[in-house]
Amino acid sequence: MSPNRTYYGYTTYSQRKLLFETWEATGDVAEACRKARVSQRTFYYWKPRFEENGYPGLEQFRSRAPQHPKSIAAAIEQEVIKKHKENPEWGKKRIAQEMAKANNWVPIVSLNTVRRILMDAGEWPTDEGKKRDNRTGRSDS
Repeated sequence: MSPNRTYYGYTTYSQRKLLFETWEATGDVAEACRKARVSQRTFYYWKPRFEENGYPGLEQFRSRAPQHPKSIAAAIEQEVIKKHKENPEWGKKRIAQEMAKANNWVPIVSLNTVRRILMDAGEWPTDEGKKRDNRTGRSDS
């Protein structure tokens, strides 16, 4: 037996339909999976949806996008914006450090989160019109 596992790609609706039609007719999961050419893991992945919604439940995949809400509290976002407005010369690193300093040096936000918050608020400067010199990393102006 080969140590490599067989790769099963995403299933089509017709495969899923055949899988559950065969399973209902025979009652044998292994036979249904062989006939539909899918893994048993795929069968058990789709089974709760089939039991809940029947064949219409097999038609579309659910979104694979993360289902978590924004992870930064509104109070922290407001604090970042406030610090930037009070000290416009501070960059993302300084703002993140000042917030950590106020929190007993425990980081609250990352540098890129500070940047994202400021970009969403329209407070982050854009680099439009500026060209960077790739050798030195400096701007024209």
